Amino acid sequence: MAGSHRAPRGGGRAAAREARRQRARKRNQTIAAGVAVVVLVGGGGVAALNAFGGDKAPGTKAGGGPADDKPTESTVLADDKALLDPAGAKTLGATGAWKVVKTADGESAPESSFVCQSQRFADPSGLRTWVRTLQNPTTKDTAVQYVDVSNDKATAAKTYTTVVHWLSQCTTPQTRLTAGYVTSGVGDAGVIAVFGQVPGAKTKYKTVAVTLAGQATMVVEHDTLASTPPKPNAVLATANAAAKKICAQTGGCGTGAPIAKPALLPNVDTPGFMASVDLPLLPEINKPWVSAPAKAGTGTTCEKLDFKKAKPKKYGTVTYVTPEAKVPTEFGLDDTVAKFATPAAAASFVSQIKKNVDACEKNVSNAKVESTGTIKTSTITGKSWKATYDTGDGKKFVYRIGIAGSGDRAVHLLFPVLKELDLTDAAFNETLARAVDRSASYK
Repeated sequence: MAGSHRAPRGGGRAAAREARRQRARKRNQTIAAGVAVVVLVGGGGVAALNAFGGDKAPGTKAGGGPADDKPTESTVLADDKALLDPAGAKTLGATGAWKVVKTADGESAPESSFVCQSQRFADPSGLRTWVRTLQNPTTKDTAVQYVDVSNDKATAAKTYTTVVHWLSQCTTPQTRLTAGYVTSGVGDAGVIAVFGQVPGAKTKYKTVAVTLAGQATMVVEHDTLASTPPKPNAVLATANAAAKKICAQTGGCGTGAPIAKPALLPNVDTPGFMASVDLPLLPEINKPWVSAPAKAGTGTTCEKLDFKKAKPKKYGTVTYVTPEAKVPTEFGLDDTVAKFATPAAAASFVSQIKKNVDACEKNVSNAKVESTGTIKTSTITGKSWKATYDTGDGKKFVYRIGIAGSGDRAVHLLFPVLKELDLTDAAFNETLARAVDRSASYK
């Protein structure tokens, strides 16, 4: 199959996405105009949960390289002979035989080929794009190889960054970043991201490897159903084999053994806080989370958060909401990060909040508090609770509260439990741990 240069494009999909962004912004601005849920609690205090929405401008797009006035003269990946074949896909799983389902090039490439893809071509001024889909009839697994060829290596590096940004800031509904890795020995640079979708006895996982190989950016995605998140080994081996096949033409052949080291994809939009793709999945909500800065609150009456007294060097809050979902305005999650002068000061703050919440039932007459778990790793110490406040007029307000620390940082999470909109203890604790991991970038 011969490849052709891509005709100029842009068009409908990008315009539609921008229109959706504008609608989301208007909704978020309406929410941010002063909507807050104020709950009367014991001791004469109040617990206010900000529900401010937000949206991020699209990431910087690649494509700064010059246009090729004579595209037919370029022979880089001019045909599909160097693409991933059934024999190369065998490393994705020993069971069954893989087969090529479809190979597309140029303008025949689909609008979306892999998870979190934000536009049809990662490099709008590139030479050509190849998309090959494969299937394993025995296991029902599927795979896709996406290759975007840029005019030069410098532009390809920007294209690679664009694709990584798509993954790290993914807003595909019902999609959560389960694990991330940085790879070496595969091309010039690479990452692997594991995304989970639709939680259940078996979850659909999408393991995505992004590789920069000279003047090409390559994505290899493997989709499978599993009871636990897949390890990166299979996709790492397949991406390595696929990169070796194209790098003879594109350049950027890797050296050394392929290695994948755990590392979350960077959240460059709001460093130190979770990205939307870090947020927990709720079966009832098939719309993406969005985030916006918010004013740091005092939590509920239980925590007695007082940052002026604690005197951290810096602190801030980001609120996550789902403005396109049909949920009450108060639905959302607050993530507050505080950075202290020393690890001891951060640990002291976390310890005090734990004591405050543990003693809340004794000190707040209308509060009922139950512990929902602890977090203890080599770097993180934390605890979570579910607190219920009875206002005395037949209404009860329930919150999930989490506090955890790592090094010189402390993280507080607050999530209001609404009718049929709750997280499991495990999901909330996992989110708290992810928030602490992200706080390492809070400067």
